Amino acid sequence: MDVILTQDVKALGKKGELVSVNEGYARNYLIPKGLATIATKGVITQLNEKKEAEKKAEARALQKALDLANTLNGRTVTIEVKAGEKGKIFGSITANDVATAINKQFDLKIDKKKVQLETIKELGTFDVKLKLYPEVSTIIKVNAKAQE
Repeated sequence: MDVILTQDVKALGKKGELVSVNEGYARNYLIPKGLATIATKGVITQLNEKKEAEKKAEARALQKALDLANTLNGRTVTIEVKAGEKGKIFGSITANDVATAINKQFDLKIDKKKVQLETIKELGTFDVKLKLYPEVSTIIKVNAKAQE
């Protein structure tokens, strides 16, 4: 009997997969527990349409990330901070500070979770990696400058 899993089932499959199981296992365990539904033509068609929509949405997100990476690649963000005489920053520059500066200076929306950075504790220019999508990343320069 073919069923579509509505939840992940250990040793059987993941949510949304079409699997073949014994009829007794399906009728006595999977369906009553809400772990699966019977695979009818309508349900299979609906599942295929959902998978196609997910693929299209992922392709759009990937293209958006690639465009954003091309926009930001090699650009420099300037952050003004309070610093001592020897170039040491009072506090530090964090991923949140970098994301906020990018959003203000380039009028973009970057989440602080996409900024991969150890804290910056001195003045100067640093390379910072932005991981925009699982396969898409870019490098920007962060210029830590003393406030006047």
